[in-house]
Amino acid sequence: MTNLCDLKTADDIRTLVDSFYEKVGRDELLAPVFNDIARVDWDTHLPIMYRCWESMLLGAGTYEGAPFPKHAVLPVRKEHFARWLALFVEAVNSHFTGPKAEEAKGRAASIADTFAQRMGLLKDANGLGPDLAVRSSGSRPAIP
Repeated sequence: MTNLCDLKTADDIRTLVDSFYEKVGRDELLAPVFNDIARVDWDTHLPIMYRCWESMLLGAGTYEGAPFPKHAVLPVRKEHFARWLALFVEAVNSHFTGPKAEEAKGRAASIADTFAQRMGLLKDANGLGPDLAVRSSGSRPAIP
């Protein structure tokens, strides 16, 4: 097994984002939402996601946006957010380990919980559930 490093550079963020969205684009639950319903223009979307994660994790300050309204209109359920989070954690664990990698997983969990809460998909404050606890490298969250 290769020694994994922490997220440190813009290239690392690009690796994470590309790996994650490659999984999303092939996922039986998420791909139809991204590709058929939202009709994501990947050439436009990916650079936005690079800036978003670079800003959150590396303090780049290059992301400006309001992502929630675009998501609020999509026909998604709690399961979509749970899968999104599980695939994100898989992508992080496949490429990175360390404090920033853990921060990335925590921020992703917070985003998924917040969006699902705001969309009325969660019945209580327990978030997406204990099966999706964000764990360190080596363990994988359950994918519902």
